Amino acid sequence: METSTNFQQTEFQETNTDFEVRSLDTMCINESQLVHPWWYNFKYLFVGILFGIILVKSELVSWFRMQEMFRFQTFHMYGTLGSAVAVGMLSVWLIKKFRIKTIYGEEIEIHPKKFNKGHIYGGLLFGFGWAMAGACPGPLFALIGTGATVIIVALLSAIAGTWVYGLLRDKLPH
Repeated sequence: METSTNFQQTEFQETNTDFEVRSLDTMCINESQLVHPWWYNFKYLFVGILFGIILVKSELVSWFRMQEMFRFQTFHMYGTLGSAVAVGMLSVWLIKKFRIKTIYGEEIEIHPKKFNKGHIYGGLLFGFGWAMAGACPGPLFALIGTGATVIIVALLSAIAGTWVYGLLRDKLPH
């Protein structure tokens, strides 16, 4: 019996090394090894505040705009989201083609990720949550900043969903 268990463990170890499993999820691979002073984080705060202002001024956090989108009444949100996808695709292509590095000189590695049915389930959950809350998770802090304090419920729900995912991660299809 012990020989059978050792054979199964050896067979699993040969087919799925720790790196291979991690690279499938592309989790924890591009971690920076640089250590910066604490005040370097202010640049992220500044960019976050600027991004929030842009979201509010462009009406991308407007509940009415989101309802128009889900009812297919206007192109505003689809145009903005489509433009963001196009810019993202172009950016990734340029990073790969010219082997662009970070501003600190670190190499950017983009690992391929295989498509699976978990992406469909996750996308549906994300979309249902977005439609029910009337808010995408991205601008939750911007909405709270504008005084829509009811969005704190959506923020807490997003945090709880992330926690549940972390708890069940090993049991979910990846």
